[in-house]
Amino acid sequence: NGLALMLPHGYEGQGPEHSSARLERFMQLAADTNMQIVQPTTASQIFHVLRRQMVRMFRKPLVIMTPKSLLRAKDAASPLSEFTKGGFQTVIPEHREEVLKKADKVKRVVVCSGKVYYDLMRRREENGHDDTALVRVEQLYPFPHKAFASELKKYPNATDVVWCQDEPQNQGAWFFVQHYVHENMVEGQKLGYAGRPASASPACGYAHLHQEQQKALLDQAFAKLKGFVLTK
Repeated sequence: NGLALMLPHGYEGQGPEHSSARLERFMQLAADTNMQIVQPTTASQIFHVLRRQMVRMFRKPLVIMTPKSLLRAKDAASPLSEFTKGGFQTVIPEHREEVLKKADKVKRVVVCSGKVYYDLMRRREENGHDDTALVRVEQLYPFPHKAFASELKKYPNATDVVWCQDEPQNQGAWFFVQHYVHENMVEGQKLGYAGRPASASPACGYAHLHQEQQKALLDQAFAKLKGFVLTK
């Protein structure tokens, strides 16, 4: 069937359960192409994924992790041209010209999904990490292998790939996409994790602690790989 669920998601530091649509539970249920799970980061992406759900030739349930703070964020707005042209992008590539022009000098590719992209983008601009590319996975299941692999190939000298997420390590998409990401890496590349440590609660519940955790995971995304690291 063509059921579409739009579930509020995104770690905003406003208390337990308020923040999480429990993405990991839907990822756990996903197999045999039984559903579609997406996390759009722009207004036009939400428009196009809903349009795709209506016009495509097959019917499968669509689960959309919809943003909250991004509804008011100027960075997530889209020009009218993006609504009238194109379609839903399962993967959104790096867009910064300074990085694309020096793709052979990129040493790290940070892969993410959802609101954390904008936090990563601002942190990169503040610290001048021009040797790091940011790639957004907008469709988490079915995983867009072809589109994702083509993005990684743009950076032949990248040695590190990092999955960055807002959610705690035992939640979110990490445990479900790590083997998909690893499958598309080349020999010698390393895959690391940047995000909150594992937690029994969906959110910490304290604004100041939330901000501390957010700063730590952003630092981790650009720092030396540590902890659990997969090598191709």
